[in-house]
Amino acid sequence: MKTTKFILVTILMILAIDSVKAQVIDPSIFPDQVFLRENTMTRKPIPYIYVRESDVMWSKRVWRTLDLREKFNHPLYYPETRINNRASLYDVIKLALLEGTIQAFDNPAMDDEFKVKMSKATIEGIFTVWDSTRQVEDPNNPGTFILAPLATDLNSNNIKAYWMKEDWFFDKQRSVMDVRILGLCPMKEKADPGSGEIIGYSPIFWVYFPQCRPIFAKSEVFNTKNDGERRSLDDLFWKRMFASYIHKESNVYDRPVIVYSTGIEALLESDRIKTDISIIEHDLWHL
Repeated sequence: MKTTKFILVTILMILAIDSVKAQVIDPSIFPDQVFLRENTMTRKPIPYIYVRESDVMWSKRVWRTLDLREKFNHPLYYPETRINNRASLYDVIKLALLEGTIQAFDNPAMDDEFKVKMSKATIEGIFTVWDSTRQVEDPNNPGTFILAPLATDLNSNNIKAYWMKEDWFFDKQRSVMDVRILGLCPMKEKADPGSGEIIGYSPIFWVYFPQCRPIFAKSEVFNTKNDGERRSLDDLFWKRMFASYIHKESNVYDRPVIVYSTGIEALLESDRIKTDISIIEHDLWHL
């Protein structure tokens, strides 16, 4: 009996030692991690539920603006430079485009229907910004200055907003109000040529959101509550963990809110559109 107990204790000790050895991480590969993070890198996006046209009782298309300067949207903006396996939304999209995993669509200001695909050369050119107002002293004529354009990379800190296109609809088969994001459009800062002051934002390209989801599902974002439970970019959009305002809804004139409302009135109009969607969902269950 004692021999059997001794053998069992010995086996358990060997297994415990092996388990400790198995958790030792090579510092040359993962120098600042206690454990190997494998969950996010192998994740897949939650598949969309099939929706039949006959089951859609009501739908509304809206366009939103995500301002990354808002604190709630900081997980989309930071880090400005990649940290290990964590990067900003822009850097994730940029890397996927350069690798050819996803496709970018041109003419973002006038066309948001994903019609004109960008070539790889065009995409690479977009990520380079030329400062055409830069001047340097002429070495052949001291005291005078000449134009010397400088090329810099379009980095994450230049992207402060996104446009987002989505469809809201009521599915009578499941009796739920659902939403599907269709596209994202990064907006780069636009500076005044004379003063260099930021005067607005300009769209760069559209990406088709369903095509990006497999990439987003493997991209971690910061969790302010728990470092051990990192969410992915796909989780963030799936759970609607972002702040935004509506700048356009589907209408007969195909015009954005800013055409007929400005300032505080534009924000109130955005709230009205959002409230109308909520009221429609509520009225469907009202007796």
